[in-house]
Amino acid sequence: MTKDFLKDQVCLVTGGAQGIGWATARRLAAAGGTVYVCDISEEHLELASGKAAELPWPGRFHFAPCDVADRQQVEAWCAGVLEKEGRIDVLVNNAAFVRWEKVIDMAVEDVERTMAVGFNAIAYTTRKVLPSMMEKRRGCIVNVGSSAGRVFMGGSSAAYAAVKAAVDGYTQMLQEELRDTPVHAMLVRPGTVAGTEFFGKHVPSSRMPRLADFVRALSPDEVAEAILDGIERRRPIVDVPRSLGVFYALFEHAPGVMRWLMSVGGSARSDFGILPGRPI
Repeated sequence: MTKDFLKDQVCLVTGGAQGIGWATARRLAAAGGTVYVCDISEEHLELASGKAAELPWPGRFHFAPCDVADRQQVEAWCAGVLEKEGRIDVLVNNAAFVRWEKVIDMAVEDVERTMAVGFNAIAYTTRKVLPSMMEKRRGCIVNVGSSAGRVFMGGSSAAYAAVKAAVDGYTQMLQEELRDTPVHAMLVRPGTVAGTEFFGKHVPSSRMPRLADFVRALSPDEVAEAILDGIERRRPIVDVPRSLGVFYALFEHAPGVMRWLMSVGGSARSDFGILPGRPI
């Protein structure tokens, strides 16, 4: 990654005070960006703000509480940044709502919330910032999808798989619409990302396949690094790790084989809520 390639650029990150969002916000700031972070959790915002104060460039961060499922709130947040800065160069749609339950057990309200946070919010932010990007003739919209939106296996959440499949389709269609413009749209599809609340609070190992124990889990920083590399290189799709392509191809051509493979050995035994002990 080129040093300071985002110098003087204005970046927005939703769900940016924890996990992949916070790791991405730090990387954007390290690359020279002025980073506006929103999150629904006051606790995470306070923690991230404290951590930002310890970094070499604390002045590059701006934090705000926001429920991105509320159209008025998230549009007002985007509008406030546009009014203050005059433009938005990078938008990272990362926010998600997770309830990892079977269809029969999951409240309809939680399904609706999953879609509102994970998909509707993307429509709200994109529609709000895209006209300015087109006018300024520059910009990048990054939508965080998931391998769960491409490979449909037992143990997953139907609502989460559905919202990530929607993000996948929306982003790829947006890319087609922006093909002959200076504005770029990028889809990011991570695999298992350890050390986050996603697994620490919402997804137990009992809902993960045994195969997951033998596929290296990622850290949020590794995903963030892939996102920054994709922004700089204007990649259309970033699968991280790249080996996910093998699983996509197998599921597309032999879904029965893929489902059998995922069922072998029962449930995973690793604790994906804990970040593996390795440098990041």
